[in-house]
Amino acid sequence: MNRIQKLSAIAILCMTGSMLFVGFPGQALAQATIGQIPENAEAKSYGGGWRCNPGYRESNGICAAIEAPANGYATGSSYGTGWECSYGFKESNGSCTAIRVPANAYLSPISGKDWKCNRGYRAVDDRCVAVDVPAKGYLNESTHGPGWECERGYRAAGGACIAVIVPEDAYPTYATFGSGWECYRGFRELNGACKLISVPEHGYLSESSYGSGWKCVRGYRADGNECIAVTVPENAHLDFSGNGWECDRPYSKRSDRCVPSITK
Repeated sequence: MNRIQKLSAIAILCMTGSMLFVGFPGQALAQATIGQIPENAEAKSYGGGWRCNPGYRESNGICAAIEAPANGYATGSSYGTGWECSYGFKESNGSCTAIRVPANAYLSPISGKDWKCNRGYRAVDDRCVAVDVPAKGYLNESTHGPGWECERGYRAAGGACIAVIVPEDAYPTYATFGSGWECYRGFRELNGACKLISVPEHGYLSESSYGSGWKCVRGYRADGNECIAVTVPENAHLDFSGNGWECDRPYSKRSDRCVPSITK
């Protein structure tokens, strides 16, 4: 074996010894990382570092067990108390106390931390009080108001349902506001009754809820209780409303006639 071969053999032996002593670089790093993870923790799947197992919280570099009170459970959350009360209990001064459900109520199925009254009852302080539904009334689903409504044909008044008195020539509206009735077409309300609208010649019923209840046809205008013809002067025509007139161009209105406009 020549000198070069001897040197190569020595180098191979040195490298082998180093590998046996140190091990692979990745293995050494992994052993060092594992050695830094405290008890009741695990390495993060990405980003490096570690995190405590569920039921434990980091405290001064270690994972300390979360002490949940009786009727509570650990949430595994990294913020807050780290625990919540079980269904049917609520937190009070660091402990979990049972929720008191009054008579005629039930525990809320969503949160489990409060209660709701049964149908037909309303919450008053810490009790469920029965809704007093009057005759001709029925329960509604509203959380506001008395909790009931009157049947059709009746109106709420003083905690009772009073029948709506519909006058002659009217019909019930069943609305929850107003009188509860309206007059038929051709009639107008007057002092709780429906009065016939007297339409003059050359007039017609209007849809307006105020005024006389009628209008004059085009070419006529209202004068008291009558419709009189609109007198259109020479060089004029009925206006847009049909109840008056305006001058043709280039005439101008002067009193009750149309005169030529003065131009420069």
